Amino acid sequence: MVLKLYAVSDGPSSLSVRQALKVLDIPFDLTNVDYGAGEHMTPEYAMMNPQKEIPVLEDDGFYLGESNAILQYLCDKYRPQSELLYPQEPRARAIVNHRLCFNLSTYYANISAYTMAPIFYDYQRTELGLKKVHIALDVLETYLQKLGARYVAGDNLTIADFQLFNSTMTLEAIDFDFSQYKKIYEWYSNFKKDNPDLWKISEDAMKEIKHFIANPPDLTHLNHPIHPARKIKKKK
Repeated sequence: MVLKLYAVSDGPSSLSVRQALKVLDIPFDLTNVDYGAGEHMTPEYAMMNPQKEIPVLEDDGFYLGESNAILQYLCDKYRPQSELLYPQEPRARAIVNHRLCFNLSTYYANISAYTMAPIFYDYQRTELGLKKVHIALDVLETYLQKLGARYVAGDNLTIADFQLFNSTMTLEAIDFDFSQYKKIYEWYSNFKKDNPDLWKISEDAMKEIKHFIANPPDLTHLNHPIHPARKIKKKK
């Protein structure tokens, strides 16, 4: 049975899984989840993922949420002996796992609250939010300086690069200048240059994000349990 990925076309974590599937050369069916229509909030979707989060991977009746877990699962099941994307050596793997955890707990958490949340919900970009973005960037910059490698976890591309890259892409989407973080800027630029086919996946998403910035969506109908909806005044 072919893998099925339930994803959104502009979501950083969805992009990361798509990029891993491409590099690992694993066939899959892509099912677009209509976020605006609230397809992820339905009882049917909750049967696949009670968290009602996106993406979800379906593998012959096995459903898996959380993009970090999906990335690790794909490497472990479909390329178990390969060093491609997810190294076997314990310390090398630990660094990859650390970067994944750092992205989830701090980097994307801080950045997305500033970049993505205000596009879709009734949040403002504040000085505190900006401070948190710079804290996240400063930490990643330090990790890259200490490691001294081409990618975030070593000299080879790993699944950690996908997650951190797509988090950083949302900064570019809102025209946030992070060039002062020289190691991050170099790594981000090298990723684009080294992996044009993977960058294309992220670039297409970035264009969608820019579209939503120019045309904020009205999501009041979702009645989201956490995020406050912003009523969009319709143009006359």
